[in-house]
Amino acid sequence: MTTAPTPVPTPAAADLGGGAGTPGTVTPEALTTRATPRRGRGGSRAWLAALPLLLFFLVGFGLPTVAIAIGAFTTSSDSPDGGGTFTTANITDSLQGAYWTALYGSIKLSLLTALIGTAVGLPLAQAVVTSRFRLFREAVLSGSGVLANFGGVPLAFMFVATLGNAGEVTRKLGLTKYGWNLYTFSGLSVVYLYFLVPLMILTITPALEGLRVQWREAAYNNGATVVQYWRHVALPVLLPSLLGGFVLLFGASFAAYATAEAMVGSSVPLISMQIGDALSGNVLVGQGNLALALGLDMIVVACLVMAIYLPLQRRSAKWLA
Repeated sequence: MTTAPTPVPTPAAADLGGGAGTPGTVTPEALTTRATPRRGRGGSRAWLAALPLLLFFLVGFGLPTVAIAIGAFTTSSDSPDGGGTFTTANITDSLQGAYWTALYGSIKLSLLTALIGTAVGLPLAQAVVTSRFRLFREAVLSGSGVLANFGGVPLAFMFVATLGNAGEVTRKLGLTKYGWNLYTFSGLSVVYLYFLVPLMILTITPALEGLRVQWREAAYNNGATVVQYWRHVALPVLLPSLLGGFVLLFGASFAAYATAEAMVGSSVPLISMQIGDALSGNVLVGQGNLALALGLDMIVVACLVMAIYLPLQRRSAKWLA
């Protein structure tokens, strides 16, 4: 007489059953349990990897910002009361007269150059991405990396020697007859574009590479033109990245100091120039903390610009991931 073997549930069935109900029966609770990943001990401590970056941000940005905010609302050490007294005079003075003119000039210059840099950098980056020549692509990206970090006194000297009033290009082309003057708002804008356009190419190239070829093919198969594809597909997806590049260009132009100081001096009113003059002691007695108030104004402007960009960042993340 042969005894029938006792059925043994398979490991998968026993695991799916979760110990409830008939062996091998899949219950919704079991599926939920298996679908939820268990967090290991290492996952709960993953944030420790970002601790050095957080400490660097705190020391490099957080503490100086707090110091600037405190100094902007207190009297300086050369004031009659000895300093350290709460006051709003620094903020009030930073938003009046020549200081307000300089702040407005910096915002206007940054907006203009960032807008032109974004408009010019996008098609150039698209040409690089779609190029079939690898050498051309690597050369443009490498050159953009160098030019994006080329600024300060060397950049000012280069433009003064070429496009200044006595520059080589200015004399040979007779640009002064057409009203060209490098030491003006327009001339400074041209100089800023020298490093802003390469910076935009580096910023927007990864986003252009994230555009799926299937999207373009699907648009063309449905009768869309090139303009319609860019208007209804590519640009909406790239909009947050374009805005991010615009913010980056705005910040680079807004905080630039050495190039403008070496080239135009005080002929073009800029907030960075006013801060430099204030730090050099070129302020009235008792207004030594005015530079901190001007710096706080710049921080507020930068935060307002970032507040526009951050809500739109998630819009294209799911498409370009």
